[in-house]
Amino acid sequence: MRCSILHVAGALFALSTTANAATISFNTDPFEGSDARTTEGRQIVPNELFTTFDPATDVLQFDPIVFGIEKILFANGEIRSLPQTAVNFIVLETFDNDANPATAFGAGAAADLIADQLIESTPGFFIYFNSAFDVARLVFSTDLSDRNADLKVLARFTNLTGAAGREAFPSFTEENAELTAVPEPSSLLLVSSAGLAWFGRVAARRRRREE
Repeated sequence: MRCSILHVAGALFALSTTANAATISFNTDPFEGSDARTTEGRQIVPNELFTTFDPATDVLQFDPIVFGIEKILFANGEIRSLPQTAVNFIVLETFDNDANPATAFGAGAAADLIADQLIESTPGFFIYFNSAFDVARLVFSTDLSDRNADLKVLARFTNLTGAAGREAFPSFTEENAELTAVPEPSSLLLVSSAGLAWFGRVAARRRRREE
């Protein structure tokens, strides 16, 4: 098993892989290190994680406390086919907002389409295809139903590019996203230290019994 920790724009991403499956975890404030939440109007914070993602095997993992979400409510489809309520994770199969290929389709344009469709306020995530970068990206919104909500681009899926990248969107399912509280590295260190101390005490008792 391979495990690495990546720091991007103040946010912690834990990436682990087992065999051919990967889990990408997000467990710190997505806006840490930026002034997005204290600046008026919508702010779009980039500096995302660059990673590959296979919808057939891989999982996006989010801390429910950090993102303010109690349950993943998944939807995948073109904008008008999406439910207006009870959804907080969207795979957007609409790749243009104005039928003009000369106009870039970015995170803001995708978020606007979603905000116009939803009538229920909720923080959440969406995956869209950025036409300027020609790649799929994962975005967190503080309120999917609000055109002024701040956005944080969490990840860029470097293998989902071009026509093949867009064609992969229907293969995303609710199995690709889950909520799991991920311990901070400091917590992991405390757990490891406690475990070592416990084993030390056990070993000491055994030595005393053997003496």
